[in-house]
Amino acid sequence: MTQGHPRGLAVCFGAEMFERLCYYGMRGLLILYLTDALMQGDTKAIGIYGAYTALVYAAPVWGGKLADSVLGFRRAVVFGGVVMAMGEFMILGGTETWLYLGMAAIIVGNGFFKANISTIVGRLYKDGDPLRDSGFTIFYMGINIGALLATVAVAPLGEKFGYHWGFLLAGIGMLMGIAIFLRGQHKLEGVGEPNDPEALRKYGKLVYGVSILAIPALYALITYGADIIILGKDLLFWILMGLLGYVCYHLLREGFKGDRVQRDRIIVLMILMTFNVVFWAFFEQAGSSLTLFALRNVDRNIMGLYEMPASQTQFFNPAFIILFGSVFSVMWIKLSKMGKNPSIPMKFGMGIVQLGLGFLALLLGAGFVGDEALVPLIFLGIMYLLHTTGELFLSPIGLSMVTKLAPKHMTGSAMGAWFLSFAFSMYVAAGLAKLTGGVGEGGAEVVLTPTESLTTYISLFGKMGFVAVGIGIILMLLSKPLTRLMHGVE
Repeated sequence: MTQGHPRGLAVCFGAEMFERLCYYGMRGLLILYLTDALMQGDTKAIGIYGAYTALVYAAPVWGGKLADSVLGFRRAVVFGGVVMAMGEFMILGGTETWLYLGMAAIIVGNGFFKANISTIVGRLYKDGDPLRDSGFTIFYMGINIGALLATVAVAPLGEKFGYHWGFLLAGIGMLMGIAIFLRGQHKLEGVGEPNDPEALRKYGKLVYGVSILAIPALYALITYGADIIILGKDLLFWILMGLLGYVCYHLLREGFKGDRVQRDRIIVLMILMTFNVVFWAFFEQAGSSLTLFALRNVDRNIMGLYEMPASQTQFFNPAFIILFGSVFSVMWIKLSKMGKNPSIPMKFGMGIVQLGLGFLALLLGAGFVGDEALVPLIFLGIMYLLHTTGELFLSPIGLSMVTKLAPKHMTGSAMGAWFLSFAFSMYVAAGLAKLTGGVGEGGAEVVLTPTESLTTYISLFGKMGFVAVGIGIILMLLSKPLTRLMHGVE
C-alpha cells in the first residue's frame, strides 16, 4: 500500500491511527455520557458537545503557529499526544468537574498534535510529487482505521460495561500512538525539526509551561462560560471570530508580501476553507443528531440476531473509508497519469454533492417506516456510504492542498487555519443539531413521540440534503476560475 512512498508515512499512519482511536472513542461516548450518566438534556448536551468539538479544532491555530516558530512539528506531536492521554485519564474521575478538565486537556493536546502530524506528512514529499495526494489518502485511511476501532470497540465497550472503560481504552490508545511515533522518528529523516533551534532553546520550556496552564484556563471557560455558550449568547462564536480575524490577517499579510502567485494561492485556500465549513457542518451531525436519530428512529435490529448500539452506527463511515480508501489512492494516481484528474475545487464540489445525496437517502428511507416510526438501517448505511465517498473527494485532498498552496515557512500555521474551518463547522453543526430537540414554553425541553421525532429529524436532514447539493453544484461551476488562481497546483 505504501510502495514508493517515504518510510515516514507508515510512522505517521500508525501514530494518527491510535490518536483517532483516542479522539473518536471519546467523541462517540460523549453525547451519551452527558445525557445518560450526567443526566443532561439534549439541548445542553449538544451545546457542550458542540463547544468541545469546536475548540478541539480551533486549538491547532496556536499549535501550528508554535510549531512553526518554536517547537518544530515533531516535538509538537509528541507533546500533544501526551497531553491528550492525560485528558482521557482525567475523565476517569467520573464527575462533571473531571470531565471538563479532561476535555480541556484534550483540546490543548489536539492543538499540538492534529495539524502538525499532517504537516509532517506533507513535508515527506518533494514539491510536485504526484504521490502526495495518494500519500494523504493512505494517511487518511489510518485516521479511519482508528475511528473504526473506536466505534466497534471503545464506544460500545463504554456504553455496555461502563463509560470509564471506554475512556480508559481511549487513553491507552493515545499512549500507543505516541510510542509508535517515538520508535519511528528516525524514519522521518529530519522532517519536523524546528525552523529556528535557538528559539527552541530560549522559549521551548515556556511554550510547554504556558500550554499546561491553558488546561485550567479552558476548564474555567467550559465550567463558568458553559451557560453563555450553551444558551447561545455567543461567547464561543466571538472566540472563533477572534481566531478567524487573526488567521485571515496572517494569511493575507503573507500572501500580499509575496508575488502574485503566492497571493492568488492564499486566496483560493481561504475560499476552499469556507466551503470546507459547509461540508463538515453537515457531516458532523454524525456525533450528535444522527446518533440520537439512530437511537430513537432507526431499526437497529439486524435479522433478529443483534441489536446494534446507537454509538456503533458511526462505524459505517470509517469502515467505508477503509474499504474504498486504497481504491481512491490508486484512482488519483491513474487519473493523474491519464491527464484526467479533477481539479481540487472540482473534487470539493463533487464531495459536497455526494454529502447532500446522503441526507436525501434518509428522506427516501422515511417512506419505509412502520407503526414504530423506525427507518430501516440500510438507509442509514447508504447515507454513510455517500458521506464517505464525498469525504474522500474532499478531506484528504484538503490536507494535501494546504501543504501545496501554503508558503513553506508557514505550513504549520496554514494547517492550523485549515483546522479552524473545522472549528466553525462544529459550531454550526451544534446549532443545526439543536433544531432537532423539542422545545416548549420558556425554552424547556419536551419529550417528542417517535412519530414527531422522526418528522423533525427527516425535515432537517432533507433540507440539509438539498442545500448541500446546491452548494456543491455552485462550487463545481466555479472550479475553473479557482483552478487558474492556483497557478499549476494540482
